[in-house]
Amino acid sequence: RKAFRSKVMQGLVPVFSPGHPCVLKVHNAIAYGTKNNDELIKKNHKLALEECYIQNTAREYAKIYAAEAEQLDGFGEVPEIIPVFLIHRPKSNIPYATVEEELIGEFVKYSVRDGKEINFMRRDSEAGQKCCTFQHWVYERTSGSLLITDMQGVGMKLTDVGIATLAKGYKGFKGNCSISFIEQFKALHQCNKYCEMLGLKPLQTTGQKLRKPVMPKPKTQQLNSSTSKKTGGSAQVAKKI
Repeated sequence: RKAFRSKVMQGLVPVFSPGHPCVLKVHNAIAYGTKNNDELIKKNHKLALEECYIQNTAREYAKIYAAEAEQLDGFGEVPEIIPVFLIHRPKSNIPYATVEEELIGEFVKYSVRDGKEINFMRRDSEAGQKCCTFQHWVYERTSGSLLITDMQGVGMKLTDVGIATLAKGYKGFKGNCSISFIEQFKALHQCNKYCEMLGLKPLQTTGQKLRKPVMPKPKTQQLNSSTSKKTGGSAQVAKKI
């Protein structure tokens, strides 16, 4: 997948106004072994659609989390997962892509695809702790069946998230990340004050020895007609199908 900084020229109101900085992301299905043109377009469409589906599903969980957390005195600002939109560019040989708001500022990864509790920015920052709490909240609300992963972004605005589910999925939904991430999170997560404010139950009992997680094996809303301008080039962004 490749990402391009873009600027909206027309056609995305009320989602984005002309001149709004965006990011255009394109999956090339050839990398997945597809060479026939019709198959390439179908795979390209499937990959772009899945990306929208995953992030916008995570966004809905984040909205419910925010509604609950904002009722608590002293909780403060709540992380937001930004929406991603599917677009169709008929003049491109890779016609389907996604577009989203460009996040301006220092981009921080608060968690990664292997499920680890990671860096100091995650552990020490307000945004990092609230991302941890959001993951814990989703885990508890889904009875350990679903976990939001790849928490990353600028400040409290997040993007490029993933979702891990148990093998059977959760209420008909299946994620795009390894099942092992759920067990890793359960073993590695350390509650913070925001977990306590929401009344979330600790995932390990006091004095419990953490198990060494099994590392996963590495693996080889609709918009109207628009035009976007890439950095160093241009591409037509037209009506999504």
